[in-house]
Amino acid sequence: MSADPGAGLSLLFDAVKGSAIKGADTVAVKMHFGEPGNTAYLKPKFVKPIIECIKKLGAKPFLTDANTLYKGERNDSASHLAAAKKHGYCPETMGCPVVIADGPDGHSVSKIAVNLKHFKEVSLAKSAVDADCLVALSHFKGHDATGFGGAIKNVGMGLGTKAGKAQMHSDVIPSVNLKTCSGDGTCVRWCPTKAITLVNNKATIDLKKCIGCGECVAVCPTGAIAISWAGTPDSLQEKIAEYAFGALKDKKRCALFINFIVEVSPNCDCYSHNDEPIVPDIGILASNDIVAIDQASVDLINSTGGRIKGPDKFRSLYPDIDSSVQLKHAEAIGLGSRQYELVKLG
Repeated sequence: MSADPGAGLSLLFDAVKGSAIKGADTVAVKMHFGEPGNTAYLKPKFVKPIIECIKKLGAKPFLTDANTLYKGERNDSASHLAAAKKHGYCPETMGCPVVIADGPDGHSVSKIAVNLKHFKEVSLAKSAVDADCLVALSHFKGHDATGFGGAIKNVGMGLGTKAGKAQMHSDVIPSVNLKTCSGDGTCVRWCPTKAITLVNNKATIDLKKCIGCGECVAVCPTGAIAISWAGTPDSLQEKIAEYAFGALKDKKRCALFINFIVEVSPNCDCYSHNDEPIVPDIGILASNDIVAIDQASVDLINSTGGRIKGPDKFRSLYPDIDSSVQLKHAEAIGLGSRQYELVKLG
């Protein structure tokens, strides 16, 4: 991987954008700025060349993400912007605005009708919906609730409002292993609904208050909290795909997806830490098809040697999760095709 990926990214961008982005278009560049403490997040050196490509067309890009449901450093817009700046994302360094798409209080919402299996309507971050075009830059990695996180998750879960994220997580119920709970209270501090308390120095979850965001699972330092599914892991993946459908509904003229298969960590960039990559760096993919690009990314990872063994590396990481569900459902609702052709550029 070149220390300066600009030329390659420009080549990729030109190959897939066609004439989609027009001069004067507003372009929401959706990415994940990374939770402070995590070092596997997508770095500015990969993002700045894309911004420059968009600006050369006369269009107006802005970097964006939506606030998190859990109480990390990206839970509200002021903290989220500060976290982005820590990782090098601000107007001065990137040459474009940085916008938190669901507004200062997380309630800047667009309701989009989808009429699908799980949702009739989805709740999305307004600034991204209002943009003329969407360019999704996704750091491809594993995920403990969906098997992997790529473009579908970046767009679907990533552009959901707080209410939308709660809807998608509604089948997730956390459970506590009292033997391994250290009682340090990290989960209490991160829980957005105050559903967790310490009783006799052990975490106790009030399931009436729990909204299933699953962030206590992510932050528990001893791994004492695990996901217990009210339904199945499949429903979360299908719901994310339906939110992606809503986010892309009015972007058929102009949607571009770029997956970065680098520093492929076993879990999400929402964690305030990260483990070593599961495979060596593979490269960067670009497509106008959100399903094809995620399928190709999975296939490339599974065909590459690394520290995780087996024909399905994400199933090896998370045996209870069939991560192909998000791909199958996304294809079934018309988001794209799992069939693809890889074309090497340069």
